[in-house]
Amino acid sequence: MSDNVNYSNNPLHGISLKNLLIEMVDHYGFEILFAYLNINCFKTNPSIESSVKFLKKTDWAREKVEAFYMYEYKNLPKPSSTQFNIPPRDRIVPDHHEIGEPAELSLEDAEQRRQQKAKKAADFKQGGYGKKQGFGKHGGSRNNYTPDNRNDSEKPKPNKTDNSTSSNPWGNWEK
Repeated sequence: MSDNVNYSNNPLHGISLKNLLIEMVDHYGFEILFAYLNINCFKTNPSIESSVKFLKKTDWAREKVEAFYMYEYKNLPKPSSTQFNIPPRDRIVPDHHEIGEPAELSLEDAEQRRQQKAKKAADFKQGGYGKKQGFGKHGGSRNNYTPDNRNDSEKPKPNKTDNSTSSNPWGNWEK
């Protein structure tokens, strides 16, 4: 039994990575691609050949560029949560989704997006963004016990000996 899946509606079907990059660079340029994708192959000595070489070796970057191509350049609707976990080349685009005009992108919009992401990241680091209280049976903490939870009276007292006369640092251990 064969699973014949129709990928022909996917804009990535039949297009090479090099042709995809040529198409996007001609429309947007390397500067805007770097501003939106934050991938250094579009910033440091950008060229089609070096970008293709990097993207072929780096799966996460290639998938990021392919997703940008599909949802910004080809202006398709965002994928469902089940399709989102699949790499862009393997996603099935429904027949009723039509390819639109490329999105109008600017460096100012890219900077606004970057600032929003930085704010979200800072909020997340401080625990204010999406923090869940009382989740699970432990009330938000995985393990309440740490060796430092003991009272000071329970902590073992170090042996204090006069080491000033001893020149051997291992003298206390040689008994």
